[in-house]
Amino acid sequence: MRSNPKQTQLLPILLVNFIGTLGFSIVLPFLVFLVIKFGGNAIIYGILAATYPAFQLIGAPVLGRWSDIHGRKKVLLISNAGTSVGWILFVIALYLPIEKTFVINPIFLGAFSISLPLIVLFAARAIDGITGGNISVANAYLADISSDENRSKNFGKMAISSNLGFIVGPAIAGILGATSYGALLPVLAALILSLVTVVVIFALLKESKRVPDQIVVPKDGTIRKIFSQECKDCYEPPVAKKTKLQDVFKLKYISFLLILYFLIFLGFNIYYASFPAHAAKDLKWSITQLGIFYAVLSGIMVLVQGPVLRKALKKYSEEKLVIIGSVILGTNFILFVSNNIIFVYGAVILFAVGNGLMWPPFMSILSKRAGTVFQGAVQGIAGSFGGLASIIGLITGGVLFNLIGGATFLVSAVVIFSVFIMSFRLLKMS
Repeated sequence: MRSNPKQTQLLPILLVNFIGTLGFSIVLPFLVFLVIKFGGNAIIYGILAATYPAFQLIGAPVLGRWSDIHGRKKVLLISNAGTSVGWILFVIALYLPIEKTFVINPIFLGAFSISLPLIVLFAARAIDGITGGNISVANAYLADISSDENRSKNFGKMAISSNLGFIVGPAIAGILGATSYGALLPVLAALILSLVTVVVIFALLKESKRVPDQIVVPKDGTIRKIFSQECKDCYEPPVAKKTKLQDVFKLKYISFLLILYFLIFLGFNIYYASFPAHAAKDLKWSITQLGIFYAVLSGIMVLVQGPVLRKALKKYSEEKLVIIGSVILGTNFILFVSNNIIFVYGAVILFAVGNGLMWPPFMSILSKRAGTVFQGAVQGIAGSFGGLASIIGLITGGVLFNLIGGATFLVSAVVIFSVFIMSFRLLKMS
């Protein structure tokens, strides 16, 4: 019995996604503690976290467009090579002396200092960010090898591979970080994994994008011709390099979907910036406890995005699942305001269920609307929208936590409830 070639292509991209997430999640539990050790605070942690999406905002659309023209594999190699360089700088930062260059003490931001290791950490995240088109290009690759029938399931599998990385990564961080070498071993592990990812892409990943001499662009800017709803002789194929990113916004509903994409990332990143500081300051958690938290969250997501999502897709449309998932997700952020451990882990369950039901169907809807011609460009621009939301969300989350503490999570709730309300428009698109 012959194996499905597209399913064969699916396994390497899932492996690439898993290893990449694993490498990042190894460092995630102790990053906030490292920033504090180097003289920073919640604000600096938020700004450091925002450095990656800030530079990704520049790189992702270009890399996404390149992947449409030159192929996904080449761009994934460039992106993951940049990640490896970023981790090398991260290792160097650990060996630099912690000498405070200058101290800043504004009333509303709290006191913090800038040290040489902290500056190198910023450089590491910047280099990783400028080449950080790996997520958007991986999504475009997945769209290339998916059909309308299995698209949501495949994006669910992609999410599962990410969450498996988030289960294993924090566990490894807890083990390696507990040694006398401190943060060195986890960072070295992340570096090695990034190099393994480059090898996997080069050796196992087959090119999914057939790179034509010419790309088809409709004359009138509608999506009818892209979806082959008109005769092929109506196409006018200009040279690929002459197509513009602005053409993406002529696709029906794409602008609305990108706004939703922005808001989802905004809500998430306000939370992501404030929760590690909340865990260290208010919950008094250790690196190990924070690692366990991330592992439990990811473990539940794997369950939701696997069998639960498959059953849900048989009963509900993708559009309805986005609506259901977003209201559950918004509710979880309200529970995070409490320091009660029961409420915190109750929020974890709602977070996993809400995100697990909402995100894969949303990505499937976006990829369907992108079509085949602009898939990489759409995913790249979406990455930029997510990057912009991450910059705003991470910095805002850090500032708000410094001002109002745990009440910051209510801001995330408001943003996601806005997504819930706006998502009813998706029903008109189905």
